[in-house]
Amino acid sequence: MAREIVVTSRAQDAYTVEVGPHQVVVDQPLAAGGTDLGPTPTDIFVAGLAACVAYYGGKYLRENGLPSEVSVRCRYKWALSPNRVSKMELSVQAPGLPDEHRTGFAEAVDHCSVHNTLRQPPEVAVTVE
Repeated sequence: MAREIVVTSRAQDAYTVEVGPHQVVVDQPLAAGGTDLGPTPTDIFVAGLAACVAYYGGKYLRENGLPSEVSVRCRYKWALSPNRVSKMELSVQAPGLPDEHRTGFAEAVDHCSVHNTLRQPPEVAVTVE
């Protein structure tokens, strides 16, 4: 089943992203000519990976009867020609994670659906109507 996300102009370089009943505003920083009303689309892309890792980590912890407190810190590097994210480094914290669960937890967060998508990129088709 295909899912749909709708993006519409808001102001200058800002756009409203509608994901079902939810809305997120994306923009560019002031230094890049935007109005800084929200994170950049690239920030949202990287945040999607970090949030997916957190979700899979929390799910693993809950399924194993452990406290499900998880936090993820993600840093990324930018490259040119073409403009793109060239590197993402994620650090996952799960306070109180028992040593006997470290391997299973690491495997769970390493195989989130966003990370799997990056490993096997989808076909992307853009049409102009």
